[in-house]
Amino acid sequence: MSKQNESSSKKGRPTPKRKEAQSKRIVSSLAPASSKEEKKRAREQSRAARNAARAAYLRGEESAMPLRDRGPARRFVRNLVDSRKSIGEYFLPIIFVVLLLSIFPVAALQYGGIALMYAVLLAAVVDGIFLSRKIKREVRNRFPDSPTKGLGLYGWLRSTQMRRLRTPHPQVKPGDSL
Repeated sequence: MSKQNESSSKKGRPTPKRKEAQSKRIVSSLAPASSKEEKKRAREQSRAARNAARAAYLRGEESAMPLRDRGPARRFVRNLVDSRKSIGEYFLPIIFVVLLLSIFPVAALQYGGIALMYAVLLAAVVDGIFLSRKIKREVRNRFPDSPTKGLGLYGWLRSTQMRRLRTPHPQVKPGDSL
């Protein structure tokens, strides 16, 4: 004898096949396939919008920047870093020179290149520490309500990039006062 409850009864229909169940889940209001011209036009509009947003970011417009670059304190840090020369921005070209020196089989050139690389690296780190302290001090003076967390590292990382490759592009020239 089966011990089924009277309240549980059979469903009265067979279990649907997987294909049938999946087809019911697909939304019937899917847009019909677009023509090639429409797809091409949409692709061109998307590319133009991306290019315009990138150009606005490179110009330094606040609305086009990601959150990490927004705000008056971050703008000040970028301008402070861009208004001075630092040894860190020459690190990448010096690495290239060291790479070229390592090709020659003269041990003195190779060791000299490696010593140069480490000396510039050490100088960039020391410069970054002093720059970070200066950034935090200046931001506290100019923007008393703004938090300084992360601004020192933000400025130091910007100072280690070659000037031409910085994004957003520098708004001030080296030697300009803020």
